[in-house]
Amino acid sequence: QVQLVESGGGLVQAGGSLRLSCAASGRFFSINDMGWYRQAPGKQRELVAAVTSGGSTNYADSVKGRFTIFRDNAKTTVYLQMNSLKAADTAVYYCNAQYSRTGYGNTYDQWGQGTQATVSA
Repeated sequence: QVQLVESGGGLVQAGGSLRLSCAASGRFFSINDMGWYRQAPGKQRELVAAVTSGGSTNYADSVKGRFTIFRDNAKTTVYLQMNSLKAADTAVYYCNAQYSRTGYGNTYDQWGQGTQATVSA
């Protein structure tokens, strides 16, 4: 079982920055893809950014050029650097990790508890 602990949310003015972090711990063979999703009130959860174990990244069009996702060398912590924040970025941000327990067979999904990011206009 993998546990994901998120931190870094908060309140910031439009145009400001926040950095979210998500650390994975527990029993696993490897962490594969990691990503950040967000859910605003009354909206569905959406992918914000993802990074593979090899470092390839993928971003939602709405955050391209403003957000950067990256992982630490151990590949068990993922960060989301959010710059030029807008009111529309206000949401609960969730970390997601896909992991292998044994190095073969199935991969599993784990979600963090979520961290609130609020951008004031």
